[in-house]
Amino acid sequence: MRGLAIAVALAGALAFAAPASAIPPIKHVFVVVLENKDQDQTFASNSPAPYLAHTLPSMGQLVPNYYGIGHESLDNYIAMVSGQPPNAYTQADSPAYVDMVPGAVGSDGVAVGQGSVYPAEVKTIADQLSAKGLTWKGYMEDMGNSAPSKPATCRHPAVGAPDSDQSAKANDQYATRHNPFVYFHSITDTPACNANDVPLDRLPGDLGSAATTPNYVFITPDLCSDGHDETCKDGGPGGYKGIDAFLRKWIPQIIGSAAYQEGGLLIVTFDEAGSDNTACCNEQPGPNTPNPAGPEPGPGGGKTGAVLLSPFVRPGSVNQTPYNHYSLLRSVEDIFALPHLAFAGQDGLKPFGDDVFNASTAGGGGGTGGGGGSVGTPTSRPARLKIRVGGVPRRCVSTSFRARVSVSASRGVRRARAYLDRRSLRRSARKRFSVRVNAARLRHGRHRLTVMAADRAGKRARRTVTFHRC
Repeated sequence: MRGLAIAVALAGALAFAAPASAIPPIKHVFVVVLENKDQDQTFASNSPAPYLAHTLPSMGQLVPNYYGIGHESLDNYIAMVSGQPPNAYTQADSPAYVDMVPGAVGSDGVAVGQGSVYPAEVKTIADQLSAKGLTWKGYMEDMGNSAPSKPATCRHPAVGAPDSDQSAKANDQYATRHNPFVYFHSITDTPACNANDVPLDRLPGDLGSAATTPNYVFITPDLCSDGHDETCKDGGPGGYKGIDAFLRKWIPQIIGSAAYQEGGLLIVTFDEAGSDNTACCNEQPGPNTPNPAGPEPGPGGGKTGAVLLSPFVRPGSVNQTPYNHYSLLRSVEDIFALPHLAFAGQDGLKPFGDDVFNASTAGGGGGTGGGGGSVGTPTSRPARLKIRVGGVPRRCVSTSFRARVSVSASRGVRRARAYLDRRSLRRSARKRFSVRVNAARLRHGRHRLTVMAADRAGKRARRTVTFHRC
């Protein structure tokens, strides 16, 4: 959190000196989490999951150097939504559903102690979104299958009781440990859990319109569809075949939705590697265990790889930048202009940037460094498209201000649009225009003013500056 405080303090001073931020105005984030596979097998040329390994990367970006943060499953899921590092209970997948003791939260936002159910003081991305008036849902495959004997929503054991959902059954392949939201009293002790932690079969109805699709969607397949079980209790295909069957069914529904098409980001990744305990991104062990890879020695959860799809991501690109679950959480928080939780706020941790959101850096789907040139009228000189934003206060602000936008386009401006965080403020076809920002109506904290522009040849550019509301 110290890094966040420094970043906020310097945001205004660096707004014009630093390179343009690469965060586009994403409105909906979809996360699909699979189980226990190594990158070098999953994404090999002869991968047993061709839809995951080849079809999806051709539609988006392959991130081969994506890592889990520990072993076994639960600590990775916890990290993805809260930034909390492993402890002995979460490393063991919490066979008993027990409160964390003592659970005191340090100045860095990390809860200290042992146990799997975090005290109400420990927040998640879901809590952050709700506090900001945004929406979230966790969609859990098979969670409703045992009703009425077990809850159909927000399903978890009683505190102190054993977890009876550690292994699959023929009619019920739900796993509590793959549902991170039910390990936080900040969620389970509120009506939000039953409202938002729901069975997967509710997703198609919510995808019916952008308005009914949550801003943050977390999808957990069951123990067969996520690749965890090679032999499925219900007789269906497991392992990589189960993964591919699940993705072929659900990914087209997501990317065909209005929510995704108006500004979506889809991340498909794994909780941990199957036979790798390495780490990236200067991962630290945290105060609760010296060995994140427990029960075996090692610094992390190993290399799993990931695939990212978005209208803002160039299809077929490959990104060698290392990322992990803490990076993912930090990236989602940046997208929605939220503070960084626990280890997502560590100094130097890199969120998704130009390397991920690369579709607008070269017109017509060209790469960020491949010399793709311009699209449209042939010419020996590359098209120029540059955006400048002035008038944004360098210090924190509590009143209205007017930002000045200048678009330099050698082939003429086709359109430009200004966004405040994710909300559209103004459209224009002029090279110069202004945008009024009423800071008095904003929540305290960091906000982003983003301008996106396209020239008449189809080339696009984006510029983001930040300011702080006092």
